[in-house]
Amino acid sequence: MTRHGLQTTHRSVPSPAGRIHLAEQGTGPLVLLIHGFPESWYSWRHQLPALAAAGYRAVAIDVRGYGRSSKPAATDAYRMLDLVADNVAVVHALGEESAVVIGHDWGAGIAATSALLRPEVFRAVGLLSVPYTPPGGPRPSSAFAQMGGDEEFYVSYFQEPGRAEAEIEPDVRGWLAGFYAALSADTMPAAGAPDPHFVSRGGTLRDRFPSGRTPGWLGERDLDFYAAEFERTGLTGALNRYRNMDRDWEDLAAFEGAPLTQPSVFIGGGMDASTTWLAEAIDAYPVTLPGLVASHILDGCGHWIQQERPAQVNRILTDWLAALPR
Repeated sequence: MTRHGLQTTHRSVPSPAGRIHLAEQGTGPLVLLIHGFPESWYSWRHQLPALAAAGYRAVAIDVRGYGRSSKPAATDAYRMLDLVADNVAVVHALGEESAVVIGHDWGAGIAATSALLRPEVFRAVGLLSVPYTPPGGPRPSSAFAQMGGDEEFYVSYFQEPGRAEAEIEPDVRGWLAGFYAALSADTMPAAGAPDPHFVSRGGTLRDRFPSGRTPGWLGERDLDFYAAEFERTGLTGALNRYRNMDRDWEDLAAFEGAPLTQPSVFIGGGMDASTTWLAEAIDAYPVTLPGLVASHILDGCGHWIQQERPAQVNRILTDWLAALPR
């Protein structure tokens, strides 16, 4: 695959998962890109050529459970500690000692935890859509169970193995199109409409997705790519990330309240619930992200930030990277 005249190289490298598939462009300091749910290395298709053109070795992975990376069978093989170990293995397999790590959605949490646990490997961290919140606080399953009143928060809905899969897998392409539309600025439900982050008792997430509306950033070829990946792999590996939140809470207890001290950048969407619900986490950045270089909220932008606003995100990231000590 080529974009903007640059060749994207695909290969797999060994990791504790078995193998991690990656897409790579460019030469220079390593920048590792971590996607979220339900996505792919392909979510960084606009960033790979931009970072390569700016003088970086840009590498976007398929997180374990996704795409062409290994998909361990055990649910507890998707805990945060294992994903951090995968990222370290990728850096070393590429012949590097350190990297800048940038993540979106769940990838932001994976990137932040990688930087927290292995600061000697991850020298700077970029977070898209989901703000940094230090480990600690109430047990996640208990906190999410209290949200929504008579409705069920989507994270709770995802907990039971097989339940969400039964909704999604009979029509992967249609479900993905609806999920992407529900969280995109130009197609999300109007204010006051039923919130697509919640499920009515006995209902499904899809009940609240916009019907027949496609986000401007999502071309038919893009949707075809995502759908083909999940039609091949199923959704269990991806959903297992949500099924390890209590394990992560236990695993990371020793890091309760710990700040991320490396140079960092945050980019959020002004219309993204991940940003607005966690406004207090952003306000706490002077304490939790003492190395923060810049925090950007993109007006009128939804959740799929690097795909909705690729040029703006690329400019922010390349400016931030250029200011980092090499």
